[in-house]
Amino acid sequence: MTVDIKNFFDKETFSYTYVISDPVSKAGVIIDSVLNYDMAAGKTSTTSADAVCNYVKSNGIDVKYILESHVHADHLTASVYLQEKLGGTTAVGEGIKIVQQTFAPVFDFEESFKPDGSQFDQLLQDGDELSLGEISIKVMHTPGHTPACVSYVVGDAIFVGDTLFMPDFGTARTDFPGGDAKTLCASLRKILAFPEATRLFMCHDYAPGGREYNNETTVAEQKKSNIHIHDGVSDDEFVKMREGRDKQLGMPKLILPAVQINMRAGHFPPKEENGVEYLKIPLNQF
Repeated sequence: MTVDIKNFFDKETFSYTYVISDPVSKAGVIIDSVLNYDMAAGKTSTTSADAVCNYVKSNGIDVKYILESHVHADHLTASVYLQEKLGGTTAVGEGIKIVQQTFAPVFDFEESFKPDGSQFDQLLQDGDELSLGEISIKVMHTPGHTPACVSYVVGDAIFVGDTLFMPDFGTARTDFPGGDAKTLCASLRKILAFPEATRLFMCHDYAPGGREYNNETTVAEQKKSNIHIHDGVSDDEFVKMREGRDKQLGMPKLILPAVQINMRAGHFPPKEENGVEYLKIPLNQF
């Protein structure tokens, strides 16, 4: 099974967006898009999303799905903009309900907001398969970082979201509401049980030590060199390390705007009486 994979790197948020397409039918999906956001100005822009649009249109790709690996805390999704421009079904793991039920009260969302995932076109369960021409995309529930985390398996490739990073950066944090180090460990074991040649595509890279940015590794490389969960690290050792490390981490700078937008599937909050859309910044809650 041949599949075309194109990545787009947004350096401001260290995020990778992927366009996966069937070279025969030209059916495609977009995974983990980015809407640019100037926090100081309170303005969004579509530079990163437009690069995706241009690639899709110039290659004649028919977008079937716009997928999220989870509710991102470090960048805004461009799913609404991309759907308007390119079509496609928006989808996320069914654990989004837990995320919405947790955070809707934190941000005092409007009474009409339903924490049932209905803002997305489709909620995905573990084992679901999405048809993409001759290609099948299998949904694998990989929680631990957040309850809604899923990975997407396409042939010999897995798009792991924030579950795992390049070997020299390690693994996802688990201190967000609904996160859990033991659960993440089980998800990582599931990924690392795939054949060693399986390609793993990252959602982020931070280029520690000043190396070049990289978005692709393998199961074999992770098992050999991942600084958190290489071969020989027990589950108990991993959980102890992860929980201790998470206590020292600060919050992502875009977490408050990102969660509010992303748990709405990329839609902005309803306009106030003055015609302006607002995000909320809760004080002293975290």
